[in-house]
Amino acid sequence: MPLRETLARVDADLAAGRVPVARQRLRGLVSAFPYDLTLRRRLAEVYRLYGDAAEAGRWMYLEEDRDADETAAFEARYGRDGELMKALAWRGPEAMAATAFAEGQLVAVRIACAEGLGHPVAWDDPASYRDGLEEESEEPSGPWSVSGVLAGVGCLVGALAFLAIWVIGVVALFD
Repeated sequence: MPLRETLARVDADLAAGRVPVARQRLRGLVSAFPYDLTLRRRLAEVYRLYGDAAEAGRWMYLEEDRDADETAAFEARYGRDGELMKALAWRGPEAMAATAFAEGQLVAVRIACAEGLGHPVAWDDPASYRDGLEEESEEPSGPWSVSGVLAGVGCLVGALAFLAIWVIGVVALFD
């Protein structure tokens, strides 16, 4: 769907009160057009409707007229080395930024991430700045729950029943 048509649908969704749908459309557009700062600004406006300062700060991070409180909330939520790069959803060289301020922000984030991780990182190579994020974000397993045990027992009984039927079938085949 063309950009203008999708933006028209976003406007219609917002006018009809379908804020989550408008948000999803804008997220898709930002993903497809990561260099378009106006799309990021519109997405920040939608997150302000939710009252989510961190996400509004995320999408306004490359704008010079960004709100300091939103920026602080964003950095507090995504302040770890690679998380900030991942959250900005930028692809390609910093030179593709529409403004000098945005380019400076992207360079600063990349350099800070590289220093924190101890190796070079690149916007084009997400694996370079996602090192260690998966391991640290994994939550430790808690104590067993009754529903978890019942689900495990149910799976085991189902597997044993399948195996028993298969064995009976093989035995019957050779009788």
